[in-house]
Amino acid sequence: MRGKIMFLGGLAAGFVLGARAGREKYEELMVRGRKVLDHPTVQEAAGVAQAQANRLYAEGKDKLGQTKLGEKLGSGNGSRQGMTPADEPFAGTPASAGAKSGSSGSSTKASGTGRVS
Repeated sequence: MRGKIMFLGGLAAGFVLGARAGREKYEELMVRGRKVLDHPTVQEAAGVAQAQANRLYAEGKDKLGQTKLGEKLGSGNGSRQGMTPADEPFAGTPASAGAKSGSSGSSTKASGTGRVS
């Protein structure tokens, strides 16, 4: 019993001391990290990387729009009823299939509910 109490006491002391040392190291790392992130060279590199990512995204979007799949995904975007601008990123997902205009979309949704295959 005495050994268990000594072990728990040592564990508690180690936890307290480790937490203090850990917090100091954490704060030190955070200060160094902020200094690095605020450095003008890093800021410039981040801007260049963001610009390149935006350019690559636009190129990929344009290339996808020129394919048959892109045409399929892009067709009918203006004719969706009951959709808000926030719904547009999810316009082609199965969950929004019931939000499409027309009676066939609602009958497909109704006939598919409750069935387990």
